[in-house]
Amino acid sequence: MADPSFDVVSKIDRQEADNALNQAAKELSQRFDFRGTNASIDWSGELGVVIKADTEERASAALEVFKEKLIKRSISLKSLEAGEPKSSGKQHVITSSLKQGIESDVAKKIAKEIRDNGPKGVQAQIQGDQLRVSGKKRDDLQAVIALLKAGDFGVALQFDNYR
Repeated sequence: MADPSFDVVSKIDRQEADNALNQAAKELSQRFDFRGTNASIDWSGELGVVIKADTEERASAALEVFKEKLIKRSISLKSLEAGEPKSSGKQHVITSSLKQGIESDVAKKIAKEIRDNGPKGVQAQIQGDQLRVSGKKRDDLQAVIALLKAGDFGVALQFDNYR
């Protein structure tokens, strides 16, 4: 039998993100403080989000509404990469995107953390945009999960395929 292992991934549930965006759009259309500001929020591309409003303050407030909805839907704000409000004609636009996958330099940092501070006999292999962590004992893998949850690597981490 193979050694116990699990995958460290960074992905978002697209349906939950879509629900959060739709809830934010509905709130923007109904809230009193957004009346007459032409505030809107829409998808642009696969995981891009465009927020538009007449003033910079309303655009930033619309971004905060979207962040609240993401939190309620259990999507980490570490996966949201929001830009600064830019003036585009009469409107202010905030372009942001939702990040998925672990970049190679972050994956190397995570693997180094496991090597340096994790239990002996645990290996981490980088496989594309995820990490496979394997070891002889399940208790060691639990310790690695606790270690990674305690650390801050700048990305939202999930643990899949624990076997």
